[in-house]
Amino acid sequence: MLLALGSTILNMENHILIVLFGVPFVLAIIAIGLVFALQSILLIWNAVIVWRRESHSLGNMLTLILGIGVLLIPWIDGWAGRLLPQPWFVFFNMVTDIVVLYLLFWFYNYLTVLVLYQFNRPKRNQRYVIVLGSGLINGGDVPPLLAQRVDRGIEFYQRQLRETGKAPILILSGGQGGNETRAEGVAMREYALQHGIPADHAIAEDQSINTLQNMLFSKKLMTFNDGKQPNAIFVTSNYHTLRAGMIARRAGLKADGIGSRTAKFFLPNAIIREYIAVFARHKWAHALTIASLLILGGLTVLFEYHVL
Repeated sequence: MLLALGSTILNMENHILIVLFGVPFVLAIIAIGLVFALQSILLIWNAVIVWRRESHSLGNMLTLILGIGVLLIPWIDGWAGRLLPQPWFVFFNMVTDIVVLYLLFWFYNYLTVLVLYQFNRPKRNQRYVIVLGSGLINGGDVPPLLAQRVDRGIEFYQRQLRETGKAPILILSGGQGGNETRAEGVAMREYALQHGIPADHAIAEDQSINTLQNMLFSKKLMTFNDGKQPNAIFVTSNYHTLRAGMIARRAGLKADGIGSRTAKFFLPNAIIREYIAVFARHKWAHALTIASLLILGGLTVLFEYHVL
């Protein structure tokens, strides 16, 4: 669409339109080029910020690993060029190009759908609002990330009550971790009660240890009329909404998701982690596709250098 629009504007030879749309386009291309050129620095910079503010777990080091990897690519390419015979060097470049482009292609698709999912606006006719847990701090306290999820659920609760007069029931879902003194669901329910939710409108689901169990166990707490599933949505962090929606479908739960805001410095790591999790769900299909592409590429190289 953008290419067709640009071509149309150029063919019209309308200088005002060309300047009006051309300048922002050129600036956007320059900005994308700068980000691409500085991507390793930006990734490592983000990793330093996360390192200072969050735990030093592998999940919080993904931008660091990726940034170092981007920096090493030219060195690895130069090393391969010096050590490998020409046919093998061409094959090596082809393999790396195929794998990187394949991963980027699916990341672009994942990111596009994730962004579109943020525009989801569920109807104000929900019977249940499931708030997914994310872990407690200091043994039993609700951390800011989890508080934002509960606040998002409370916001929807209050808006639906105000607009329709019908209050949904909050299901605060999360079990007790090994380093926690109480279940997340209990702590989340207490937080919700402190912020104005009536006790009979908040249920603690305190057995789940992952997102799939969040959905399954919350579903068991719902009241079904004539076997028909009641209207329900779930609340989680914005970066987690897409995968949580996929898991809800696996659990047989007809529920859309809404996301709470996440600190911007935390988003790159979180999005990369979610992408890896979504990609890994179909790891064998992806592995078969990549292997097929590599075989075809390898045959091309062999024919080109008259090996076959």
